[in-house]
Amino acid sequence: MTQPDPRPELRPHALIVGAGAAGLSAAWWLDRAGWRTTVLERAPDLRRDGYMIGLSGPGFEVARRMGILPALRAHDRRIGENVYRNRAGRQIVRLRYAELLRGFEWITLSRTELVAELLAAARPVADIRFGVTVDAIEQDGERVTARLTDGTVEAADLLIGADGVHSAVRRLCFGADAAFERPLGFRVAAFEAEDRLGLGHDFLSYSEPGRIAEFYTLAPRRLATLYIWRSPDAAAVPPAQRAHVLRRAFDDSHPDALRWIDNHPAGAPMFLDSMTLIEMPRWRTGRVLLLGDAAHCLTLLSGQGAGMAMASANVLADELARGGGIDAALDRHEARMRPAVARLQQRSRRIAGAFIPATRRGYALRNLSLRWMPRRLLAWYFMRNARSEVLAASADLGLDRPG
Repeated sequence: MTQPDPRPELRPHALIVGAGAAGLSAAWWLDRAGWRTTVLERAPDLRRDGYMIGLSGPGFEVARRMGILPALRAHDRRIGENVYRNRAGRQIVRLRYAELLRGFEWITLSRTELVAELLAAARPVADIRFGVTVDAIEQDGERVTARLTDGTVEAADLLIGADGVHSAVRRLCFGADAAFERPLGFRVAAFEAEDRLGLGHDFLSYSEPGRIAEFYTLAPRRLATLYIWRSPDAAAVPPAQRAHVLRRAFDDSHPDALRWIDNHPAGAPMFLDSMTLIEMPRWRTGRVLLLGDAAHCLTLLSGQGAGMAMASANVLADELARGGGIDAALDRHEARMRPAVARLQQRSRRIAGAFIPATRRGYALRNLSLRWMPRRLLAWYFMRNARSEVLAASADLGLDRPG
């Protein structure tokens, strides 16, 4: 059991808003740098509607440095084949991920499982409070004061907004969301369902022009769903309307793609959002710093959102531990992170154009190339793009070598 800090007043204090990958990683790393932390999470508990992610590159290395790789490997979903079918149910192509990912360190797990393990790591070293967040923020020289939604007031040497793409901290301290949002023209939905497919290690995808529905085993008797479709509308959708919006977007799709939407219980969790990059000229103002998706959302197209949030927390702690003052450390953190973030955001933009072909002609050409391209050439092309950019991002951050 971790012993209480006998002189907590001697340690600088960080107030972290958001108990996701960025916030919980920051709590763990800042403790290593000699800070005490308070983590606030608006939700009453961990979110349970996350989609599957691949942890590689910077995030994989940070997890190794934190000592949580064994716990994460226990959740690893070994991917066999991804079977693509069209709207009529006919097979388009089968991709073997073991071939595409050969020689690449990678863990596939749900975002919920990653955050749960980060919470387990952070609990012994941080004061974590659920069901509360910030209502107002004021700065006075080297201190930040936050009024919380439960009526209490917290003072800190640093306030970290790690509260996601729709960050309340960003709105309070940097301005309206529209100034920083760059929608990519897609919406995404995800939820859990009872497993009636028995896919084992395989993924099943129903792909059509402008949309795709994917299914994979999440846990024994549990199925994970992921729906992505082109949409010019990036407005927020209230929870009560999400199933209706999703059903309308896939109205004439394959019956298997519709079955899970139609059987989704009313009131059960469903994630639905637009794919939106966050681009900002600065990630800090005074002693308020944005971290992870709140500062530089990459979208799921990058495959690096959670990993870069974890890496940013590692880099922040490194710079604070170097000394020279908090302000100088925050500037160095941003200077180190910017090149990797710019590289991966550009990758998201590039992938968005070809991820789900909008036209029947583009869709047919994509399927033809996947079906007839030699497996070795496809694996080489996949790895050249994914591996080179992920490894380059690791090198940008100095995470390409053991820490």
